[in-house]
Amino acid sequence: MWSRLRTCRNLCLKTRICFQLNRAQGTFSALLDENCRAGAVLLSTSSNVFHNLALEDWIHARVDLDNRSILFMWRNRPAVVIGRHQNPWQECNVPLLRERGIPVARRRSGGGTVFHDLGNLNLTFFSSRKRYDRQRNLRIVTRALKQLRPSLDVRVTDRFDILLNEQFKISGTAAKLGRTGAYHHCTVLCAVDRTLLSVTLRSSCTGIRSNATPSVPAPVKNLRDDDPTLTCEAVMEAVATQYSADFGLNRPVIVVDPTHELCHPGINGIAQELQTWDWVFGKTPKFTLETSLEVHYEARSSKVHLHMDVKNGIIETCGIEIPHNWLPPETCAELSRLMVGSRFCPTDTALIFTAFLRSNPESHKLETKIHILSENIAALM
Repeated sequence: MWSRLRTCRNLCLKTRICFQLNRAQGTFSALLDENCRAGAVLLSTSSNVFHNLALEDWIHARVDLDNRSILFMWRNRPAVVIGRHQNPWQECNVPLLRERGIPVARRRSGGGTVFHDLGNLNLTFFSSRKRYDRQRNLRIVTRALKQLRPSLDVRVTDRFDILLNEQFKISGTAAKLGRTGAYHHCTVLCAVDRTLLSVTLRSSCTGIRSNATPSVPAPVKNLRDDDPTLTCEAVMEAVATQYSADFGLNRPVIVVDPTHELCHPGINGIAQELQTWDWVFGKTPKFTLETSLEVHYEARSSKVHLHMDVKNGIIETCGIEIPHNWLPPETCAELSRLMVGSRFCPTDTALIFTAFLRSNPESHKLETKIHILSENIAALM
């Protein structure tokens, strides 16, 4: 199968011909209508999480799924992907991710938070809403794994997870149901960096109260931990073969470039939107932060009590309380007032504290303390 992979470059060449003949049909979806009426298996050329999530959105919105089933296979460089209704500060260590240059992405579907790297295989099953069936999709994955390694003990749970040896989670599930179409996507942990997974999915911001959807922690394991000879490539091939057999497809896997605007008109705009602060962080359900911080100056420490109400990523109320001998109460009150209306992010916080100091010159001692307070508050964000 893999020796017969067709590249999106060839598809785009055909698309250009179609575009010249009929402008209304010059897209990748038109090629699927012409050549893959029953369905197709797609493999992404990109390892960028935003490009791959954008292609999911594009297929869901632009491809006729009434009588067609599509499997989309993709892998990403390190990234943390949260569900549509989740709070990133509750789900992962946002400051650490920022420091390491690992992006946080918010997907359109619900469900919990997952860590991606090239050792994690992502599978998206597209269908009509009427034929949407998560159990069937996950059985395809387990049958493929059993075909690949008959000794593997893998099974689907009532929560639509896949467990290895009855206790270790190797796959989680999320879904999006549209008016007529739907997709279900899942992960398969082949050889993920479990150390990085562990530290990035540990929140550094305590004291959050929210109605956001919480992730359900579970012990995880890689397939490679059970069988060192298993590779992501072998698993992809096995799943593609099993999917094609189940859906009666006889076409080769189609390799697609999710950045190609000619193949997928409008897709780069979708990818850009998915990367904006307003989408990733601004779509966070309303939450309250109530926490205490230790601030240190000249070998002495003081406790700061911080209260914030945040809606759509914007601070609606803010209260900073600190002992009067550490910082004057009028300074705390003014800083609290200035924080209201700003984004819950370290950049905005730093700008507010810097602007305050420019407008209100203080002694070196007080200025240093204000910088320390700013850094500690920003470290939560």
